[in-house]
Amino acid sequence: MSDKLVIAGREFTSRLFLGTAGYPNRQVMLDALAASGSEMVTASIRRISLAGDDESLFDLVGKRAHFLPNTAGCQTAKDAILTAELAREALETNWVKIEVIGDRELLYPDVEETIVATEELVKRGFVVLPYCNDDPITCRKLADVGAAAVMPLGSLIGSGLGVANPHHIELICARSPVPVVCDAGIGTASDAALAMELGCSAVLLNTAVSKARDPVKMAAAMKAGVEAGRLAYVAGRIPKRRNAEPSSPQFGLVGT
Repeated sequence: MSDKLVIAGREFTSRLFLGTAGYPNRQVMLDALAASGSEMVTASIRRISLAGDDESLFDLVGKRAHFLPNTAGCQTAKDAILTAELAREALETNWVKIEVIGDRELLYPDVEETIVATEELVKRGFVVLPYCNDDPITCRKLADVGAAAVMPLGSLIGSGLGVANPHHIELICARSPVPVVCDAGIGTASDAALAMELGCSAVLLNTAVSKARDPVKMAAAMKAGVEAGRLAYVAGRIPKRRNAEPSSPQFGLVGT
């Protein structure tokens, strides 16, 4: 059965997106990327050499997966727009993950600035995937201004707390006209599986793999978790009941 993820007309077989920061070294990062099966990787534009004078991160991973530059570190829509334009000029891609942070300690997204940046970049021809809070209204507004997908947080970036508000994520998935990518907070494979079971189209994670004791094995575990969660979502879980429901018929029992 074909079950490909489609964003802005581009098909992906894998529903796991991977970040590239914080690995012990680049070889471990590349091995983890291979184990994850991911076809989309993201990196902060600040970490990429745009001068073209050495082997950049983009050179390493750009041929192995679709490269999604992000605007991590930006705190205003103006900065995010400028950063996206620099990435398009240097990397020749109009795809961008918008991150506009409203608080340096919490790394929580600034909703107003994120919507402004998304709307303006869409007008300029970008394919925009904005990182946002787990608010159905925020996600709807981002879709209304042209976001190709929305990326609500599972919980705070790097926290490993998993999906803190599963009901919110489920509501967003049920209402969103564009793919929903759970971004941030994933701690282990069961968190990724839960996000997919709630209806997410994909999961983006970084720290859970890069900071694991064995990043390559954790990348493989995340791949399995995402695939299991997606299969369970498509198959459909049984309704939850307050009382026991026998799995076998109650007639014809011995002694009756």
